[in-house]
Amino acid sequence: MDQHTASQTATIGGGCFWCTEAVFLELRGVQRVVSGYAGGHVKNPSYKQICTGSTGHAEVIQVIFDPALISYDDILRVFFASHDPTTLNRQGADVGTQYRSIILTHDDAQREVAQRVLAEMDASGLFPQRIVTEIAPLEIFYPAEAEHQDYFARNPWSGYCQMVVAPKVRKFRKEFAGQLRVAAPR
Repeated sequence: MDQHTASQTATIGGGCFWCTEAVFLELRGVQRVVSGYAGGHVKNPSYKQICTGSTGHAEVIQVIFDPALISYDDILRVFFASHDPTTLNRQGADVGTQYRSIILTHDDAQREVAQRVLAEMDASGLFPQRIVTEIAPLEIFYPAEAEHQDYFARNPWSGYCQMVVAPKVRKFRKEFAGQLRVAAPR
């Protein structure tokens, strides 16, 4: 196996990027995660603009990963397991198009994998309703402001992190214990 395998990037949105970022940062093979915005029509949007729902952007993360350690297929399987892909424009109490479930593909190969994995997950019976995740080509990704990067790690005691992010991370650690960078804390 080539030890100099080029990194790949997946761009996904499954609700609040603080939640998805926290999950993917713990996944073996993930080198970096960047929270940001994509899929909208406003150039260089701010978090404040995104929160209005008027820019068309979704809160997304870019997952930079080593395909020798984790496949794009598996990145997507973790993505589907870490949010509710059957709710349109919402995750829990977070409501709006900025919280939609979306996979933004970087090329035709990613689009084909995304369509296949989505169909596989939809047919699996794991979800009580049909998956509504949007698959679209990535046009441009805007990194979020610095205060949104590594949010959970820097703000573990905030109310939102305690009530929303921490339970998602615990569930992820339990379901994907064999794919964590290190053993999950108890």
